[in-house]
Amino acid sequence: MAVVFDKPHALCDVPTHYCPGCTHGIIHRLVAEVMDELGIEGNSVGVFPVGCSVLAYNYFECDMVGAPHGRAPAVATGVKRARPDSVVFTYQGDGDLAAIGTCETVHAAARGENITVIFVNNTIYGMTGGQMAPTTMPGQVTQTTPYGREPEIQGYPVKMCEMLSTLEGTALAQRVSVDNPAHIREAKKAIKKAFENQINKKGFSIVEVLSTCPTNWGMSPVDALERVRTEMIPYFPLGVYKDEAVWNKEEKAD
Repeated sequence: MAVVFDKPHALCDVPTHYCPGCTHGIIHRLVAEVMDELGIEGNSVGVFPVGCSVLAYNYFECDMVGAPHGRAPAVATGVKRARPDSVVFTYQGDGDLAAIGTCETVHAAARGENITVIFVNNTIYGMTGGQMAPTTMPGQVTQTTPYGREPEIQGYPVKMCEMLSTLEGTALAQRVSVDNPAHIREAKKAIKKAFENQINKKGFSIVEVLSTCPTNWGMSPVDALERVRTEMIPYFPLGVYKDEAVWNKEEKAD
């Protein structure tokens, strides 16, 4: 009998610790599927920081390295420079990448570090109880914005793909979602391209994935997916914000 669906080899066969309805599991599977298809599991190094993804080492069969909160791009830079033939990726949430780790993220991109960043944006601090994050949308209720985020008080959300796309060292900046099958397929293509960019030495690649947090949003999994469609995607439009090889511009010009 033909097998039409199976667990990726690069994904560990373990129970999940994520909350019901959280889409981290979907994103994990997409990363693992890409690793299988590219045959890079045995040559990959993942970097996990602090946050809901802190236990990512439980889910991937490749080597994994822990990083202090927000420092995953810096750690990934060190790993990649020490082992340039390895495929190095970070897996980070918005509170990690776009708050305490903003400096590391921006400067890794500015330097054109040849790494892959998987950025999970659920507009809230998940692991620590649901505080406002840098990506929390205007009007969104969190533990620290009980009346909704007010831009005149708390400022505006940070749109990472738009910002990083302005840097010369960024090869790929793309925002995707995993709220429905069509978007999941598109997300996998983006993740695969980000890994291929690294293999082809094109520079810094980031894929931002709009994700759910039913627990801290106080929603059912179904309602959380609807929020992604009706609130998050309109505020954080999906699409490719930059797609350009960094290190072979002269070759392209020739």
